[in-house]
Amino acid sequence: MPQHKTYTVDEAKRTLENYCAYQERCHKEVVDKLQQMHMIPQAIDVIVSHLIENNYLNETRFAEAFVRGKFRLKKWGKHRLKRELKQRNISTYNITKALAQISEVEYYETFHMLASKRLNAIKETNAWKKRKKLANYLLYRGWESHLVYEKVNELIP
Repeated sequence: MPQHKTYTVDEAKRTLENYCAYQERCHKEVVDKLQQMHMIPQAIDVIVSHLIENNYLNETRFAEAFVRGKFRLKKWGKHRLKRELKQRNISTYNITKALAQISEVEYYETFHMLASKRLNAIKETNAWKKRKKLANYLLYRGWESHLVYEKVNELIP
């Protein structure tokens, strides 16, 4: 049977403090990391509450940083952001609060720029196939379907 490193609660606390200080983490990531370290459930609870008390772990801060990063860098729409946050067990309140920080103007500008850029990259000559490729791309990125279909009809008559 393979041996794995064992950690005391204090060692695990220090390790997880560094883990959380490096970048924002959600509770699920921290618990998963502790389980990989083979910590018992009681120790996990103690360590997670320590991280919260000392402000290493904050779900609101994580959700806001996640939304800012994925929207600005990966150009994800609100549906994709919401879905990814739900997979990380973030509360509806924190999801709503995080999505509210995206300004409507910036949101629509990003959407228009992304759609135009993608349209120029599609080499398809058949208009119907071109529309489908553009729509699928934008829907996959999590943009709202009514926005996607309006934009597709506007860009490809």
